[in-house]
Amino acid sequence: MEELVGLREGSSGNPVTLQELWGPCPRLRRRIGGGLEWLKQKLFRVGEDWYFLTTLGVLMALISYTMSFTVGRVVRGSGIPELKTILSGVVLEDYLDIKNFGAKVVGLTCTLATGSTIFLGKVGPFVHLSVMIAAYLGRVRTKTIGEPENKSKQNEMLVAAAAVGVATVFAAPFSGVLFSIEVMSSHFSVWDYWRGFFAATCGAFMFRLLAVFNSEQETITSLFKTSFRVDVPFDLPEIFFFVALGAICGVLSCAYLFCQRNFLIFVKTNPLTSKLLATSKPLYSALAALVLASITYPPGVGRFMASRLSMKQHLDTLFDNNSWALMTRNSSPPWPAEPDPQNLWFEWYHPRFTIFGTLAFFLVMKFWMLILATTIPMPAGYFMPIFIFGAAVGRLIGEALSVAFPEGIVAGGVTNPIMPGGYALAGAAAFSGAVTHTISTALLAFELTGQIVHALPVLMAVLAANAIAQSCQPSFYDGTIIVKKLPYLPWIRGRKISSHRVIVEHFMNCSITALAKDMPLEEVVKVITSTDKAEYPLEESTESQILVGTVRRAHLLQALQAEPPSWAPGHQRYLQDVLAGGCPMEPVTLQLSPETSLHEAHNLFELLNLQSLFVTSRGRAVGSVSWVELKKAISNVTNPPAPK
Repeated sequence: MEELVGLREGSSGNPVTLQELWGPCPRLRRRIGGGLEWLKQKLFRVGEDWYFLTTLGVLMALISYTMSFTVGRVVRGSGIPELKTILSGVVLEDYLDIKNFGAKVVGLTCTLATGSTIFLGKVGPFVHLSVMIAAYLGRVRTKTIGEPENKSKQNEMLVAAAAVGVATVFAAPFSGVLFSIEVMSSHFSVWDYWRGFFAATCGAFMFRLLAVFNSEQETITSLFKTSFRVDVPFDLPEIFFFVALGAICGVLSCAYLFCQRNFLIFVKTNPLTSKLLATSKPLYSALAALVLASITYPPGVGRFMASRLSMKQHLDTLFDNNSWALMTRNSSPPWPAEPDPQNLWFEWYHPRFTIFGTLAFFLVMKFWMLILATTIPMPAGYFMPIFIFGAAVGRLIGEALSVAFPEGIVAGGVTNPIMPGGYALAGAAAFSGAVTHTISTALLAFELTGQIVHALPVLMAVLAANAIAQSCQPSFYDGTIIVKKLPYLPWIRGRKISSHRVIVEHFMNCSITALAKDMPLEEVVKVITSTDKAEYPLEESTESQILVGTVRRAHLLQALQAEPPSWAPGHQRYLQDVLAGGCPMEPVTLQLSPETSLHEAHNLFELLNLQSLFVTSRGRAVGSVSWVELKKAISNVTNPPAPK
């Protein structure tokens, strides 16, 4: 029965339902409904994306602050290799499912609660949490405005989410965006650049604002406070020592990346450890945690590693601008029963070991302990530990220089004492930048400390470290992708002139299975049943072999199953009849030429997130190129085979 309608008294004649006429407060409800409709039009007028990006930043800041506050205000974080794979065009099932959010948060909170025992952070997992929320908000957005799902729009949200994940951990929007760009992709859209900054700024602002509301800070300040000298932070001759520090960090990063990647491979291939990881992950995690906890036990070996300090306190002490070696030259400060908040650097001193002994012992032990911790199967981040490790390297060099030049280096007739904290800052940025193959760690160091007085030496140290690391080893995240055997397209590291002479004709796959429009259906069925390719190139005719498009195997099977079981006698059916009957055919909008260079093909695959392309000559399909052929060609360029 149709709903009854009527006319409102004094109206212009627009019919309304009787339920609306007889409902309570009809005028008030109409005004509220009209107001909400007006507000919706005004809000979505400037683009609904910005409101979802704002929500994303604020939500991630709330979660970041709550987790950090719960585990003792420790800033630490991995899912970056998987996200890097997704942004390259590969679909990883269930990785962005919001159902995994709760388990990830609980696991990460437990990881952070271990403190300096496991010595792991939260950057990577927090990026994963951020992209999960971004993917969920993207689905909510499409349902709200009623538009179909858009793959490019989803990638825009994921790129912004990666920046938010870093920015809300360190309250560093600038370096958060730049770090996510350097780590996640080789090509970046300027459109995503603005979106990432907007969401990251919202998240970083909210994260630091919560500290003010919680009475931890009087106003919005940097995460790690320093008191470096501003008038003359360093003398000109010290530039040489900063560059040397960068070179040392570059060499150490190569050793760390090599050992870490090979130890992961050993753990996965060794019969005992691989069986433990396959059947008893909790047992393996407990054994690894037991080893690490036994070593970091403060009354034992941990006494020489400042193991009573949290990760944040590690950085606070390492960035101290006073020279501990000079302060303890004529005095021996006691080791307090509990860490003294005003003199946390006492934790680094031992009367028999000295400052140099504890720093060197810390570096030697943490080198292999960090490698062991990366094998534990639990949500954890690895950026903060390597950042602290680099700060310890810089602190050791700075302390040595302060002893070598106790009065400072004379420059222009003025002598200024050396600040070991500045070397710790440069070492942290250089080592973490070399391990991750990024330059933005220099900017991250400035945003974390709120001071930019060491901008030039820190940047030079980071560049020197990256120059060594990038020429010798893949980054930490690329190495993890290699070990996990995730689909990933490597960079072309061989930049010799001979590499530009490699063309597609040299490495393309010449054996392609093509279908022609005039091919009988019996032959089409034979081709489909004998191969398992996802799609087939479609030619205009068997004679011309002109490539006109592609047809997917699933669509072909569905169309063939819908064909009538019996055909008229003497009537031959062809593939073009199935295509005319509704089987979709996709056009080939991009093709490669046999003369296309390896570098051009590689750039196309990375820029457009492609999985495969057909190679045509005068319109005829002569081959195909996929990630498999590109990887093999890049491997031959980087490591040429020995001549026979």
